[in-house]
Amino acid sequence: MPGGLCAIHQPNLFPRLTTLAKLFAADIWIVLDDVQFTRRDYQHRTRLAALEDPHRLRWMSISTHLPQGRQTIIRDALIVDPGLARRRTLAMLRQYYGASPYWPEIAQALESIEGSFDNGRTASVAEASTRVLLDLLGWKGQILRSTNLSARPGRSQRLADLTASVGADLYLCGTGGMKYLDAAPFAARDIAIIPFLPPTAGIWASGRQVSVLWALATLGAAALAEQLRTVPVRLASGW
Repeated sequence: MPGGLCAIHQPNLFPRLTTLAKLFAADIWIVLDDVQFTRRDYQHRTRLAALEDPHRLRWMSISTHLPQGRQTIIRDALIVDPGLARRRTLAMLRQYYGASPYWPEIAQALESIEGSFDNGRTASVAEASTRVLLDLLGWKGQILRSTNLSARPGRSQRLADLTASVGADLYLCGTGGMKYLDAAPFAARDIAIIPFLPPTAGIWASGRQVSVLWALATLGAAALAEQLRTVPVRLASGW
């Protein structure tokens, strides 16, 4: 349907709370899968926080091969050993969150990502891990991939074109993106920019560092969804 709020974000492996909250607030998520893969980003890894001590962190990652080296785009990044990666990922999640009273519903949801390892692409697993979480939290939006959409080069121009290509008239931008975003391409297409500013207290205190899985295992899907629904999304002056 025309109109609505669009978020554009790379596929992240079990994304951080703030990232998932931004997608949850949108009507459309465009999976940005045709830009350069970055090893220091969250496309193949995430930080897990221990259930009983959220300050005790550990990286969980999927070993990834880049066929074109540093120029490899996200959708072409390959899992080194898909079978081993699947076993290690699921075992580590069970180790960290198996004691949660909400583990049965989480484990049931995780079953649907097992098959995403089969095509051997890291982006497929990362996207599936986010889809699973959004579904569990009751999100009713639409997911599309930038690969299948038309956009001109240039960072802000590309984002504006992608937003327009799905008929959205509002672009939801994270705090990182607001530092570089050029509003002109959006204004040229009559698209308003909405800064996404999540809370910073309570479960949000570590929301920019750790996977949303900790909050999910601590609160359960229903309570976490309610938290996400209360995050205000509004147009900022000057945009």
